[in-house]
Amino acid sequence: MASQFRPGTKSALSLADIDQRRLHYAGDNTNRMRHLALAKGDVTEALLSFDCIKKTPHIFNTTIPIEGAPITAQKSSGRCWIFAATNVLRLPIMKNYNLDRFELSQQYLFYFDKLEKANYFLEHIIDTADREIDDRLVQRLLLAPMSDGGQWDMLYNLVKKYGIVPQVLYPDTWNAENSRHMRVILQTKLREYAVTLRALTRSGDAEAVSLKKDEQMEHIQHILTTLLGVPPELDEEFVWEYTNKEKQVFELRSTPIDFAKAVTEADSEYDMNSMVSLVHDPRSKLYTLLTVERLGNIIGGRNVTYINVEMTVLRTACVDMIKAGLPVFFGCDFGKFRHRNKGILDLSVFDYQIGLGTTLLAQSKADRLRSGESKMTHAMILTGVHLDLDTGKPIRWRVQNSHGPESGDKGYLVMTDDWMSEFMYQAVVNKKFLCGNVRDILLEEPVVLPLWDPMGALA
Repeated sequence: MASQFRPGTKSALSLADIDQRRLHYAGDNTNRMRHLALAKGDVTEALLSFDCIKKTPHIFNTTIPIEGAPITAQKSSGRCWIFAATNVLRLPIMKNYNLDRFELSQQYLFYFDKLEKANYFLEHIIDTADREIDDRLVQRLLLAPMSDGGQWDMLYNLVKKYGIVPQVLYPDTWNAENSRHMRVILQTKLREYAVTLRALTRSGDAEAVSLKKDEQMEHIQHILTTLLGVPPELDEEFVWEYTNKEKQVFELRSTPIDFAKAVTEADSEYDMNSMVSLVHDPRSKLYTLLTVERLGNIIGGRNVTYINVEMTVLRTACVDMIKAGLPVFFGCDFGKFRHRNKGILDLSVFDYQIGLGTTLLAQSKADRLRSGESKMTHAMILTGVHLDLDTGKPIRWRVQNSHGPESGDKGYLVMTDDWMSEFMYQAVVNKKFLCGNVRDILLEEPVVLPLWDPMGALA
């Protein structure tokens, strides 16, 4: 007879129970067949649903006129948010200059993001120096002084301050494409610097703190430049030579800030100033403005903010953007129910019930956030949607990824609408596609979430 559970007690595993379960498993032919099928290779290949493949073709009846080329590849780096954003921002430039292929320099924004994040981290270390080092906030800052990831508002800050340049003027180095070791070096130095700055700040010598931080930032920039190369000058004109669709050769002289005007001026259909970030966080009150404490990259820059809305509002705004010919930057939990080679994001892509006798969808979206099971992990862009001809409702979505052309339909993925509901968390849309009461939320005081909240995850 099983012992009765009593609160406050801990129950060890029973050897008798383990043996009984082992015998039960071994005596069941279905279980033995599962073992034979799944123990010899990749479980996802064995459980791939052919019914899912048949019902999720890469066919869409509503797409934007220019999707951008080539399919980009972030390689072994966590720069998906920069790639997704530059894949959006390159479109007006391709349109303006009649280009069939074009990339913005992802490394250019990566360089200044790293530099700004170092300064951002050190300033917050100084600001929290009155707290003990084992304080939860201080420990969270020290856990990730400088990640590769980011958010749309961080990208906005970078473009406003540093502009953009064509990729040919500042192409990726090996360290940008394989960023782990550079990140480890920089984070090691930043944690070292944090301890020094905390001690100086506590001593009360403000001038010594300022001088020491300047010295530290000079060293950080030296390391960055050594590994990534000297970026284009901010105030000096660059010369960009390009060939348009008609094979005509042109030369453009501009500065990074002036070159960015195609995406920062008010009369541009891609105006970054008009873009807002919608999220669906079912844990939090709907139709509220959310922000995350001490989450950012540039001191004095725009805070990371989200309007928390129902999924129907987020979905409708995405459809309206695509109908207007505009791509949609979005953040999702990319690792869930995804077949890499087929490029399918679908809740039924793997038949876990048949293969393992269980489901991996028992939790609600809210509980997955609460339990740490899910959060934003990747950013991509929507370039198309397949709408039901009778109801007009979305069935599946066309997704441009930044993992090269090898997976899916030459680098494009297909995402079912059901998958979107469960694992998309964010979409960046133009304010004009939102009704007035949703836009007005931007005028409210935001609810401040702690730095360790799942909405603080960086794609």
